[in-house]
Amino acid sequence: MKKTIILLVAFAATVSSCSVTKQARAQENMLSGTWTLNNISYENSDGNFSSVLLNDAKDICFEGSTWFFRNNNNTGRYTIAPSTLCEGGDRFIRWSVVDGSPNRLQLKRIDEKNKDISGGVGYRLNISEITESTMRLKSNVAVGADQVTIVYEFSKR
Repeated sequence: MKKTIILLVAFAATVSSCSVTKQARAQENMLSGTWTLNNISYENSDGNFSSVLLNDAKDICFEGSTWFFRNNNNTGRYTIAPSTLCEGGDRFIRWSVVDGSPNRLQLKRIDEKNKDISGGVGYRLNISEITESTMRLKSNVAVGADQVTIVYEFSKR
């Protein structure tokens, strides 16, 4: 009897530690659908910046990109338009909302068959704001001795 109780307590603790909070689940539900990345800007900095985002393409290539999040299996994609500066096309992702203060959007690159192509490397972007129609994500990066915040502003289609 003692073993059964101990196993049930251990199981309950494991399940509760892996569960997602109601707030994170609500944000995942709001995230589901198609978004346009309208603007990328930089906070806590002086001067002009250009960066490669998600180890993929220059920041200018991401502006105007279309993002699709499917919350029933946490997969999706972002699509970059082709140009002389940008290799266009679909990039597939696996994503989730991670509890924190603030919550974070976690994603990593996968192929069309949902296999990891990033060698286990993933990205976490702070969810600064999310509503039914707008979303603002932020990520902090080091630039020399300074910290710069990259701001991603989306609108829902």
